Amino acid sequence: MSPRPRFEARQYQGSGVLFNKVALITGGDSGIGRAAAVLCAREGAEIAIVYLKEEQEDAERTAEAVHAEGRQILLLPGDVRQSSFCKRAVDRTVARFGHLDILVNNAAYQKHRASIGDIDDRQLKRTFETNIYGYFFMARAALAHMRQGASIINVGSITGLEGSAHLLDYSATKGAIHAFTKSLAANLVDRGIRVNAIAPGPVWTPLNVADKSAKDVAHFGESVPMKRPAQPEEIAPSIVFFASPIHSSYITGEVLALLGGETTAA
Repeated sequence: MSPRPRFEARQYQGSGVLFNKVALITGGDSGIGRAAAVLCAREGAEIAIVYLKEEQEDAERTAEAVHAEGRQILLLPGDVRQSSFCKRAVDRTVARFGHLDILVNNAAYQKHRASIGDIDDRQLKRTFETNIYGYFFMARAALAHMRQGASIINVGSITGLEGSAHLLDYSATKGAIHAFTKSLAANLVDRGIRVNAIAPGPVWTPLNVADKSAKDVAHFGESVPMKRPAQPEEIAPSIVFFASPIHSSYITGEVLALLGGETTAA
């Protein structure tokens, strides 16, 4: 992508709010996941990231950035659509670092289509298995190890609040993620484990522009009041906020919309 998404958040000063914690982030090779890995590391957390095997080069770039923050990182190539892999990823994280405190469900798949008739069974299956099955599988595996004070952050979307004419299947999964977040939060409140979600608008990531034409990409994000897409480094601090009990110990079941000035999301 040109210009490349910004993830370093150079003006962000860590204060150790995640010191001695371990964060497992899916889709941590790029975009919001990479920015979240860097900022969680800057706040003192050790990091594990899940990513598809073909994204190894990007994952290693994330690893370099985490190491630059003075923290350790575990690379976990695999597919969140497979429940057995999700369990192995969690088990390897706990084996490496001794515990698991933060799960960031971020891995996603989307493909624009003009109409519902253009969405074949293969695409529908991949979208749902990645975007909601994967979240469920990871949460289920992580909760076998999480204790009081732990946090799960799910990455939803404005499309899950408002819908999207050309992202029918993707929008449906994001709405499901929001409902899953609220339901799991209610289920876990007595265990002292918080579950929240963020719902960003347009963000300058490979996922959001991969299947757009150059003409459409040139205007990506112009519809919001700020007239531009967010950078990943502008979204990641909200993940740190929800991950940190110092900042958000009284917040669970929340879906935080990050919309560049838009105020009408449901």
